[in-house]
Amino acid sequence: MDGIVVIDKPAGLTSHDVVSEVKKILGAKKAGHTGTLDPMATGVLPVCINEATKLAQFLSAEKKTYLATMLLGVQTDTQDTEGEVTQKSDRVVPEEDVREALRSMVGHIKQVPPAYSALKHKGKPLYKYARAGEFPEISARDVEIFSLNVRDISFPYVTFDISCSKGTYIRTVCSDVGNALGCGATLSGLRRLQSGFFTEDMALSLEDVPVAEKKKELLAKMLPMAQCLRIFATIEVSESLADKLRTGFQPDVEMMRQNVLPFLAAGDMIKFISPGGHLVAVAEMQMPTSEMADRNGRTQAARMLRIFNGTN
Repeated sequence: MDGIVVIDKPAGLTSHDVVSEVKKILGAKKAGHTGTLDPMATGVLPVCINEATKLAQFLSAEKKTYLATMLLGVQTDTQDTEGEVTQKSDRVVPEEDVREALRSMVGHIKQVPPAYSALKHKGKPLYKYARAGEFPEISARDVEIFSLNVRDISFPYVTFDISCSKGTYIRTVCSDVGNALGCGATLSGLRRLQSGFFTEDMALSLEDVPVAEKKKELLAKMLPMAQCLRIFATIEVSESLADKLRTGFQPDVEMMRQNVLPFLAAGDMIKFISPGGHLVAVAEMQMPTSEMADRNGRTQAARMLRIFNGTN
């Protein structure tokens, strides 16, 4: 039992709560998610089961898409409506100014993570410092907003969808926009619509499933590991080569020549698939395929990153 189930996380639960529930229902040895959602947030939460936990590092870096609602005129210590109100403003902001402030967030931006977040500083989550009244200085980080589209403005609420890179805090986007407008703002609602390959229509809401049916539903919705690495080039290998890779063999030019290869550049990520469609390994190319004809057959062609022993 190795694969990924996409859960529609309900509000009020932590991502860890959801992972723990899924792990318990399935009786899995290991489980983990690919990117934290705050307790107030809902939506797409991919949960990796057993061998699939090795995929988390490759999946968490993909872009995320959210539907967010911003409340103008209110600031809180957590940058969302679950925190303590620190400031209010009655300032009326023109609608076009709101749209322009949101448009200005698109692209590469600097963002200071919120004090109440799970980001670690010297090995400890920031929220633990904040709860103790300590606020260590955290450097701004580079993040990217790929797109941001306003869906509705019904003052004081503004609803928009946003597509962004890993590590982007939508709470901080709202706070920064509020500061730019001079009225302050906080996040009042958040739903993740997509996390990389995983979309809302793949997600299972455990709240809607009877207890006796939960395991059956999770198994029915479980995605095979090989299917989840869609942006990795696929190389199908024989069972004998699959067994060799599972023992830690570093793919050399001779081995790679035995297979039909797409054009690959140095640094490209590849996945090795068995004839049965099972994920065998993930590797990084060390040279372009165009150079292989002139290389010694024993030259290392790819560097193994993860080996999988499961059957899904």
